[in-house]
Amino acid sequence: MASPSLPIAITLGDVAGIGPEIIAKAFRDSSAQMHDCVVVGDVAAMQRAVDVLAQVQPDAPRVQVLPVTQLRELSHARSAMRMPVLQVSQVLGAAQLPAWGQISAVAGALAADSVVWAANAALRGEVASLVTAPLHKEALAAAGVPFPGHTEMLQACAALHMGVAVDDLPVRMMLANPELRTVLVSIHVSLRDAIETVTVENVLQTLRITHQAELRATGRPPHMAVAGLNPHAGEGGLMGREELDILIPALQQARAEGLHVSGPFAPDTVFMRARAKPGQAGEFDVVIAMYHDQGLIPVKYMGLDQGVNITLGLPLIRTSVDHGTAFDIVGKNIADPSSLLAAIALADRLASQHEHPNQPVINH
Repeated sequence: MASPSLPIAITLGDVAGIGPEIIAKAFRDSSAQMHDCVVVGDVAAMQRAVDVLAQVQPDAPRVQVLPVTQLRELSHARSAMRMPVLQVSQVLGAAQLPAWGQISAVAGALAADSVVWAANAALRGEVASLVTAPLHKEALAAAGVPFPGHTEMLQACAALHMGVAVDDLPVRMMLANPELRTVLVSIHVSLRDAIETVTVENVLQTLRITHQAELRATGRPPHMAVAGLNPHAGEGGLMGREELDILIPALQQARAEGLHVSGPFAPDTVFMRARAKPGQAGEFDVVIAMYHDQGLIPVKYMGLDQGVNITLGLPLIRTSVDHGTAFDIVGKNIADPSSLLAAIALADRLASQHEHPNQPVINH
C-alpha cells in the first residue's frame, strides 16, 4: 500500500445495500491488500455485515471489527483480520440499522456523512485516497442531501475547501477496466438535459480534464476518441447537426491546444475500436462519451468485477466500485468484492504516483 502513515479511507456506502458486505469480504479474503485501509462510516453496520458472513459461511475466517475514534489509532489497529472502523455520525445500535434492501433516509444520511468526512480528510491530507462503496440516490434524496451522487458531493466538498465556486471546479466521471476507459461529458442528469450539455465548451473541457488526468497517471498524452451524439455520428447532418456544429469545432480547438484527439466517430463502433485485447492495445486510450449510458453500458457489459469509477478533476484521489447497492442480493453472501478491490488497488497506485510524480501507474 501507499504509505503506512496515510491510510486509504473506504466509505461504507448505503448500509441497506452490499457496501458493508463487500468491504467485510475484502478484509476477510484479501487482508494483505487491506492492511492500510480504514472504513469510514458506522460500526454497527460493519458488525452486522461481519456477523451475517459468519452465519452463512461459518467455516471461513472471521474479521474483527475494531472501532477507532481518530486516525492516529490506526498504527495500533493494523493486523490481519482486523477491520478498523471510524464512526463519523450518530452511533446507531443494531436495532436502529435500516433493513437490508430498503430505501431509507437514515441510510442516505449516513452514506453522505461518510463521504463528506472522508473527502475532507483527503483534502486536509490526512488520508492518501478515498474509495467509495455504492450509495443509493433515492436514499440520499430521502435524507435531503442536495446532490444526486458521489461525484457532485465530492465536487462541492472540494470547491468549499478551495474557496471557489462549484462551477469553477469542473469534474468528470471515468469508468475504466483493463480493456476500456471512457469519460463522460455529462453525469447524473436526464437524457433530455444531457443533450443540452453537449456544447463546445463542455466537450472541450472534458477533453482538457481527461488529457491532464491521463498525462499525470501514465506519463504520456492520451489518444482520445470522441463518440458522436447522434446515430452514425450524424451522417453529415442527416441525423442531427451536433457533430457539425459542436463536436467538430471542439475537436479543432482541442487539436490547436496540442491535444491528441480523433472523431467524432459513430458511437456504436468506437468503443470496440478502443477496446484492448490480450497482447494488443486498443486504437485509442480513452473514449469521450456524450452522456451517462452511452459511455457506461459498454464498460459494464464487459463485467463489473474489474471496473473502477474514477473522478477526474478533483484535488484528491477518489475511486469507486462500478456497480450499485444491489438491494436484491444483500445479506446472501453473493456480492463480489472484486470491483472494490480493483478500486482500492488503483487508489493505492495513484497515491504512490502522487508521491513519485514521474512514475507511471496506469497501464493501457
